[in-house]
Formats: sequence, C-alpha cells, structure tokens
Amino acid sequence: MRIEHSALWVKDLETVKDFYIKYFNARANEKYVNATENFQSYFLSFDDENQLEIMQRPDIPENKNDPVYQNIGFSHIVFSAGSEEAVLDLTERLKNDGYEVVSMPRKTGDGYFESCIFDPEKNRIEITV
Repeated sequence: MRIEHSALWVKDLETVKDFYIKYFNARANEKYVNATENFQSYFLSFDDENQLEIMQRPDIPENKNDPVYQNIGFSHIVFSAGSEEAVLDLTERLKNDGYEVVSMPRKTGDGYFESCIFDPEKNRIEITV
C-alpha cells in the first residue's frame, strides 16, 4: 500500500503552484478546469513521483485553524532535501525571500535534522535530510 497523492485547498492556485516549483522542484501538469463545478487544480509531481494536488474553488471557506497553534487534522508535509547543508541552504533561501520560518534547522529529539516554514498560505512545510 502507498499513498497515491495528497490534496490541498488553496486560495491562490498559481502562487502556490509557483512556490512548489521554485523551492521544491515540483513539476505541474496542465491545469484541470471544471467550469460546471467552478473548480481548478494542478497535480504537482516531485522527484520521487509523490504527488500533491492543489485545488481551488471560490466557495471553499477559510480554514479557522490557527497555523501557529496546531489543531487536530493533517499537520504538515515533509520534503527531504538530501543533506543537512541542503536543509540549511533552502531554509535560508526561503527566509531571505520573505517566507516565515517556524523553526530554524536543528536536530530534533527523534533524530531528524529539520526546519519548518510556512508556504504562501500558512501550510506547514518541514524540510529534512
């Protein structure tokens, strides 16, 4: 068994797509548009062929969860950068480009070397080795 893909509702489909392409080497399929449902989406594929579907529809309500104080439900997505140096470099690049760093690169109690940032819509992204 494997996870086929995960999906994420977003407000700004193009901004989120561009973010994952620029910083996480995603490849986007051609935009899917269902005019009847007023729905649009992209499938973003990553080096290991995992996929994230980003979806937009104007009638989806704002998430009432506080992104800083986490809530029940999915918490974050994790990207492996390949090395501690790559974690440091990508975190610094995101910080310099104005993205909020939730936690700077560090060794966690369970043995991971990771950082955590918010994407453009305040979804938590962990970057690890």
